[in-house]
Amino acid sequence: MRSFPHPLGATVVDGGVNFSLFSRRATGVTLCLYDRRHAGEPSRVIPLKQRTHNVWHVFVPDLRPGQLYGYRVDGPFDPSKGLFFNPHKLLLDPYAKAITHKSELNSGEHFPFVRTQPQKMDMRANDAVTAKCVVVDDAFDWQGVKGPRHASQDLVIYEIHVKGFTAHPSAQVGKPGTYLGFVERLPYLRQLGVNAVELLPIHESVTEQHLLRKELTNYWGYSTVGFFAPDSRFAAAKDVDGAQVNEMKTLVRECHRHGIEVILDVVYNHTGEEGPAGPMLCFRGIDNPTYYKLDSNNLGHYRDYTGCGNSVNAGDPIVVRMIMDSLRYWVTEYHIDGFRFDLATTLGRTRDEFDAAAPLFAAMEQEPLFNHVRLIAEPWDVGPGGYRLGHFLSKFHEWNGHYREVVRKFVRGDEGQLAEMGFALTGSSELFGLSGRAPYQSINYVTTHDGFTLWDLVSYDGKHNEANGEDNRDGEWQNYSHNWGVEGATKDPEVLALRQRAVKNFMAVMMLSHGTPMVVAGDEFGRTQRGNNNAYCQDNELTWLDYRLAERYPGCFRFLQKLIEFRMDHPVLRKRHFVNGQPPRMGCLPDILWFDKKGNPPDWHGDEQRFLAYLLDGCAHADEADTDDADMLIILNMESEPVDFPLPSPPMEKVWADVLDTSKVPPHDFRVPDADGYTPYRLKRYIAAPFSVALLMSRPARPEDRPRPPTLVPVRRHP
Repeated sequence: MRSFPHPLGATVVDGGVNFSLFSRRATGVTLCLYDRRHAGEPSRVIPLKQRTHNVWHVFVPDLRPGQLYGYRVDGPFDPSKGLFFNPHKLLLDPYAKAITHKSELNSGEHFPFVRTQPQKMDMRANDAVTAKCVVVDDAFDWQGVKGPRHASQDLVIYEIHVKGFTAHPSAQVGKPGTYLGFVERLPYLRQLGVNAVELLPIHESVTEQHLLRKELTNYWGYSTVGFFAPDSRFAAAKDVDGAQVNEMKTLVRECHRHGIEVILDVVYNHTGEEGPAGPMLCFRGIDNPTYYKLDSNNLGHYRDYTGCGNSVNAGDPIVVRMIMDSLRYWVTEYHIDGFRFDLATTLGRTRDEFDAAAPLFAAMEQEPLFNHVRLIAEPWDVGPGGYRLGHFLSKFHEWNGHYREVVRKFVRGDEGQLAEMGFALTGSSELFGLSGRAPYQSINYVTTHDGFTLWDLVSYDGKHNEANGEDNRDGEWQNYSHNWGVEGATKDPEVLALRQRAVKNFMAVMMLSHGTPMVVAGDEFGRTQRGNNNAYCQDNELTWLDYRLAERYPGCFRFLQKLIEFRMDHPVLRKRHFVNGQPPRMGCLPDILWFDKKGNPPDWHGDEQRFLAYLLDGCAHADEADTDDADMLIILNMESEPVDFPLPSPPMEKVWADVLDTSKVPPHDFRVPDADGYTPYRLKRYIAAPFSVALLMSRPARPEDRPRPPTLVPVRRHP
């Protein structure tokens, strides 16, 4: 059988395997086959003699899935010109669908040149210390399970690390820290109520040199070397080459069976080969100028918009094709529901400047396969003009970092945040409305993997990253956090009560805001990293989920669970259109009304304003819901004293019923009238406690409704 140039990678066909590799500048390519992952030399060496449009290819009969392989690529060696061809080094296939294990990067054999003489080729073989590629058969039994395809406005995202979800003994699973262990814990997510998981990177990755020297590891995995390969470190069957493929597919299938979408955090902006002094594992040795953006003034160096040593050349057609092939592969063969693009601005830099219509983004926008795939941009990088929030194409959702900062500042009691808070609560129309996008395209979050956990956000005024070995110099300095009286862990009951209230304030604001809420794993029960806001290199109990904390703070889990349930029951909280202060249809009130503490329109630019209330009218847009919803009155009091707030008149023949109040103790902090078996009082005024969020909803008046007696709320000082 003749070989064929496409598709790229190793393709199983009747009678054998077809191998195909692109290299524009290579002068020779050799396929090396291996019998075991740590083999020091190949069992068979096959030169690729056929070359079609810079694609080198060969068909090898009688090979089967599970075969291990790699490439040696020959060509000019001139590091000063960005050419690192070295036929002594075994390289990974950029299209490898599985990789055996982690390469031993402590060994010096992974570098193309002699470390002390960068212009001299290192002629040592690296076969014994480098990972091998695995030929994969993509067949898998999906058992008829389909993805849930939730409506965009209904999504509640849970950001989670595959290993961290179950590695701690308190997870009580049979295969901790693995894809299959993740599956064992899925009932927990169903109980919480989230309907999408955003997995931190699961592409095959490596650990950077500076971490290896400190005996640390890249736990998060933002250092990719295999864009088609699931990470081998999460495999339960660690001694079976390629076992991670079916185990990852099992994770996706079972998430879908539980009604949970799977979104991958993908890192196409740079690779684990780092800067000029980094290891050569794949792309650098195959065709360095094609895969990376080189410094035009010094071709031996890279343009680094990522802070990780290199930037992928996403303006090159071959690289665009590789990334699109990777995305399509994860959608078709793994049934992935969406992608979150790390440092997405870098992917839009065709030269130096960002272009929203760059080749890669244009390809995504017109790809029919992506009509039902969620595309989420992290809209920044570390290059010039890198903060591009609100500037991506119409299909993209975006991580809303501005929302995070405004909400953090407002909830801790900062002044001068009122106008920005109004935009944040209603979907950030100033960022997304003018481009024709919807509120749900704002990914609203208060915390992510990168930064403080929610409990640490209310427990520390400053970061404490000493465990990372950089003398606390790493990590974000400006966190807009507040410790509420004591730095770090404490047994002071008043401080703990204030912290739990602040946590619930953040949860309430996020779940009651228009937009797509995203929760970080463990925030629902007070997970702490002891003040470390850059725990990327901590693969230990500092970052793993310790479920014993749920027993210490049970009210937080219940509160978030009830919030999610309430949000899903009320479409007025999940708008598909931006509110504009106009009636959605004849006979309705304006879709939103705003109030200050006296019940008047707020002074949006008053520096001392830390109170805001607003009324969401329950009348539905014709294309948003089949029936009208209850009216919602949300009260945010971040003053240090209680506010006696005069409630606006409820709709005719209805009364205001209190549902949520973060100042109250469980279960009184969240009780739904009738559903929770209690009859609320008729309310005309509401005493909003200091540093609290309250929610009232309209309901039909009933004879048994009683007027509420006066309520005294203790004054609490601002810590």
